[in-house]
Amino acid sequence: MENKLLTKREQEVFDLLALNKSTKEIAQELKINEKTVRNHISNTMQKLGVKGRCNAVIELIKLNAISID
Repeated sequence: MENKLLTKREQEVFDLLALNKSTKEIAQELKINEKTVRNHISNTMQKLGVKGRCNAVIELIKLNAISID
């Protein structure tokens, strides 16, 4: 799903997060460090002004930035 809010990598991280993947699983799948995954999640939460991954996922679904299907 294309959007202007997230970077390409943030989009990939949250698409996987919405599929209930762990930080470790996301890092392995995207071939990046777990700390980098956490940074992408943190940056996105800041952009959205929310606390917590779940709230970020919910907000991104509301904004049609990600989907869970």
